[in-house]
Amino acid sequence: MKRTIITALALLAAGAVGALLFAWSGLYNVAASREHWAVTNWVLHFTLRNSVETHAMAIQAPPLDDESMVFRGLGHYEGGCKPCHGAPGDAGNPIVQRILPQPPNLAESVSDWSDAELFWIVRNGLKYAGMPAWVAPERDDEVWSVVAFLRRMSGMPAEEYRRLARNDTIFDPEAVEQTAALLAQAGPVGGGLLACARCHGLRGEGGGAGAFPRLAGQKAEYLEAAMLAYAQGTRPSGIMQPIAAELSGEEIRRLSDHYAAMDPADGAPRPAAGDAVRLAPDHRETLALGRRIAEQGLPEQGVPACASCHGPSGRAEPGQRHALYPALEGQFAPYLVQQLTLWTQGKRGGNAYSRIMEAAVRTLRPEQIAAVAAHYAALPPAGAQAGTQAGERPQ
Repeated sequence: MKRTIITALALLAAGAVGALLFAWSGLYNVAASREHWAVTNWVLHFTLRNSVETHAMAIQAPPLDDESMVFRGLGHYEGGCKPCHGAPGDAGNPIVQRILPQPPNLAESVSDWSDAELFWIVRNGLKYAGMPAWVAPERDDEVWSVVAFLRRMSGMPAEEYRRLARNDTIFDPEAVEQTAALLAQAGPVGGGLLACARCHGLRGEGGGAGAFPRLAGQKAEYLEAAMLAYAQGTRPSGIMQPIAAELSGEEIRRLSDHYAAMDPADGAPRPAAGDAVRLAPDHRETLALGRRIAEQGLPEQGVPACASCHGPSGRAEPGQRHALYPALEGQFAPYLVQQLTLWTQGKRGGNAYSRIMEAAVRTLRPEQIAAVAAHYAALPPAGAQAGTQAGERPQ
């Protein structure tokens, strides 16, 4: 037995020395223009598959049929994933196709993985594959949105993908002249405006089944502070931070001015307030509860009235509301539910008033969050502040 152990150790040592000498020799070609050896490919894929399966074993996937989740995932995929992983009818950037290992076309290969495994990969990335980890790992909701879209994308016709990614309710093919005028009006941030418009619309009308908030008519100071918080990571988001971080302070200011000058009453119609509220069987009771929370709060739970900061209708008059308190009326219910949930979980962040908001809503239950979101979504969006022009800061 002793002789066997010594022999085994000697062989291992010889193998280690041989591998080190081989690596030192430089004979292995690390060029991306040369494929791995077949045995190397097998080892890498075998290790990858088993590692992902093991680490994803304890992950429980939530329901992934929420349309707002799907659209949120699509908004990120189009700008953040498609260049490498392609899309239905699009093989991806030719430069990316020369990467080794080549990123898989997810429209064709997503079915190879379970929901939990996709979540683990998107959230953690993959070593030696150029696959980055999620920028904001605490935002599991965003990662699940990407998984929801990946699952929907599997087998999706190319034309349907192009239609959804273009979002015809935002990029109206019949409004080419108006679109060109808005981009020209935006001046040096026209390109940035196009990137924002993929989710938020050229006029800030939002959409995507309520996934993307209305920006039109919000105070420029609030929008600017939000973008800076995203860029600095104090408001965590793996979707928004990479976009905001590429903008200069002046570009953020100009984009904020542009959306602040838009009329929130224009643009795509908002969904009925009850469409995204599935937690209460009687919609009238849901709206009544939401109104009570908004106007009176829930003293028994330590929840103050939303109106105390956001105003009676969700938009306080100038002088009544701090510039960093957003307007709520006419906002999409799914977006409000998402944001309030993040506040209750301590994951929202953003500005100096974040702690106030966290304390105000920390005891809200899911059905109460859905109710107050439905209440504000049911209110008509107020018109843009009179006299405000693009590029002029509202006071």
